[in-house]
Amino acid sequence: MTVVGPFGLSVRDHALEADVQAGLAAVESGLLDATKSGVPFITEAAQHLVRAGGKRFRPLLAILAAQFGDPDAPGVVPAAVVVELTHLATLYHDDVMDEADVRRGVDSANTRWGNSVAVLTGDFLFARASHILADLGPEAVRIQAEAFERLVTGQILETAGPGDGRDPVEHYLEVMRGKTGSLVAVACRFGAMTAGADESVVDILTQYGERLGVAFQLADDVLDIASDSHESGKTPGTDLREGIPTLPVLHLRAQAAADGKPDDLELVELLDGDLSDDARHAEALRRLRAHPALEQARRDAVRYAQEARATLTPLPEGYAKAALEELCDAVVHRAG
Repeated sequence: MTVVGPFGLSVRDHALEADVQAGLAAVESGLLDATKSGVPFITEAAQHLVRAGGKRFRPLLAILAAQFGDPDAPGVVPAAVVVELTHLATLYHDDVMDEADVRRGVDSANTRWGNSVAVLTGDFLFARASHILADLGPEAVRIQAEAFERLVTGQILETAGPGDGRDPVEHYLEVMRGKTGSLVAVACRFGAMTAGADESVVDILTQYGERLGVAFQLADDVLDIASDSHESGKTPGTDLREGIPTLPVLHLRAQAAADGKPDDLELVELLDGDLSDDARHAEALRRLRAHPALEQARRDAVRYAQEARATLTPLPEGYAKAALEELCDAVVHRAG
């Protein structure tokens, strides 16, 4: 048994281990090639987050999904590179929107070069992803376009907030299905599709990916509050400081509105205040870490991971399926 990939995933078969290791290495090489430019400054900015590392969660899923067809098919690695480039591009944009200082343990691009360079670098990565995607055929282009539309729609819905009468928690979960789940689903779909897997298998893995993607994001919500910067690679409470309503905060607000407990109402008032003040921000983090709303968010992450695991039931037993099942546990284990 060898540990590979993100989250300490253990692979129990030597052949699968070799495929995963070779696939991830090829993706890494492909990312560096795709982020090279004739302009050295663009190369530096575009490779900033590539070289900072990362979990390569989406490429790993593409490689594992390809095990249900021909894992050596020529489109598998390029498809994995496309999905990771798209993800990286969204990080550049997200950090501008969130005014984040740190990403993957290094200065965010907007901190280092300013917002304009960060946004344009994200656009550059989108362009490079599209260039690779064109070689995968019109069906892949259509799938990516639909997923990207869902991703952007999720981001817009998050920015706009829930409409009148809409449950904020349900609205938020819809946002996560689009903003995060859609691209993780595409990673699984591309891996299986480019490997020539049966359409029924492709559909199962796509559904698995979307549910796992939501679980992954909800675990990140918990980490934003519960972790330190060493664990998460970014500044704790970034979303909190910017007033972004993550799931623990939404559960707190719902409980405060339902029960009217003074401590809960006081914490909500604190969150509604100016969290640019470091002392107030630290106090908000401390109190949220001790609040039951954080555990409720953890349970939600576990529920989506369990749904992802259940989706895999019709697939044939084997090491690839076992690895995908283990990922369900590993994703939520990050959140405690």
